[in-house]
Amino acid sequence: MQDFGSAFGLAFGLVLSLDPELLEIVLLSLRVSLSAVVIACLVGFPLGALIAITRFRGRSAVLVLMNALMGLPPVVVGLAIYLLLSNAGPLGWLRLLYTPTAMILAQAVLITPIIAALSRELIEQLHDEYAEQFQSLCLSPLQSVRALLWDARYGLLTVALAGFGRAIAEVGAVIIVGGNIANLTRVMTTAIALETSKGELALALALGMVLISIALGINAAVMSLRLTASRHAFA
Repeated sequence: MQDFGSAFGLAFGLVLSLDPELLEIVLLSLRVSLSAVVIACLVGFPLGALIAITRFRGRSAVLVLMNALMGLPPVVVGLAIYLLLSNAGPLGWLRLLYTPTAMILAQAVLITPIIAALSRELIEQLHDEYAEQFQSLCLSPLQSVRALLWDARYGLLTVALAGFGRAIAEVGAVIIVGGNIANLTRVMTTAIALETSKGELALALALGMVLISIALGINAAVMSLRLTASRHAFA
């Protein structure tokens, strides 16, 4: 118990003193996950909106596939990106393996189906509500997508935050393509796993505190956005 107490004390000290190693790991984690979320939103929002407003043969199969991809095993995504970026892979010449860019790519692939599926569900509900109005205005599909994306902006921000929460907590895919290299590709989740296996609990606990704080912050932001969206809906 004394060892655990000392580890917690050291962990609080690392957080409060903004330990350089801790800060470097946290900042890299944020950079990787935020970059992945931006990429996933740029792909997932328009894709989800287009599927929401269009009707085509095989749409049900596409929806089933999209929902299934939400549960992609992270290690499988990591393996696929590893094979793609390895020296023998088609993109090996880019030399991206074991770099933050490879980690961003892995996280983006992992969360894009989540963002696309959730945004599709959200926008489809809005489209059902506005369909007759759009038809009367003779809006093109692109114009409809723009209008729906803007009207659903608060809900889409919630979707983006959900994607960020999934990305920041990822360990399986990023450790495969990033390698958990000190001062280069070590993020919070991989550092926690490594430090725990070494028995160095102080840094692992400090990173865990930061990760939990980020999770709480995301949940608070989601609730705030939902309240804002509700006020605008009844305004």
